[in-house]
Amino acid sequence: MELQIESRNVAMTPRWKSEIEARMDDLQRGHEDLIHSRVTLIKNRHHKKLANVAEALVVVTLPGRHTLTARKEDKTFEEAIRAAFDAVGIELRKYRDKRAKTEVRLPPVPPHRGVVCKLFPKERYGFILKEGGGEVYFHANALQGLAFERLDDGTEVVFGLEEGKKGPQATVVSLPPTMASKAR
Repeated sequence: MELQIESRNVAMTPRWKSEIEARMDDLQRGHEDLIHSRVTLIKNRHHKKLANVAEALVVVTLPGRHTLTARKEDKTFEEAIRAAFDAVGIELRKYRDKRAKTEVRLPPVPPHRGVVCKLFPKERYGFILKEGGGEVYFHANALQGLAFERLDDGTEVVFGLEEGKKGPQATVVSLPPTMASKAR
């Protein structure tokens, strides 16, 4: 991540710079999502209420052109830096929590369709008549979200396919998405 530190109307001190770098490290700890950040310290001599107000501006950029900004004013730069980083830290936690919740990935739907055409309950395997023709072997271990005992001839299924030792076999067998939602 690129960190840019600058100041306006005030000389940057080593203490402020190391405080900014340490707080930026804290924001990044355990995450690799910050692309760019900029921290600007501004001595505002023309503030309406107080003369010589210390201002800290923190801007961080995340993937997808998402930018978080915090601007805080205080009596000292240490206090302004602390307040600005606290504010951007809260927003960053909210952003990361939201992303973690929305990034729930569902398993892909197997690409092949067919119907169960033969079942051998004692041996716990069967065959699927593949859409377009041909039979595909499956074992009960390949079933996902469905019990072998609940299968009947003619049950519609979707499945993954690979070449086995004795011919094509299903790797994953489940109900089609529309059927699965009705079964719940």
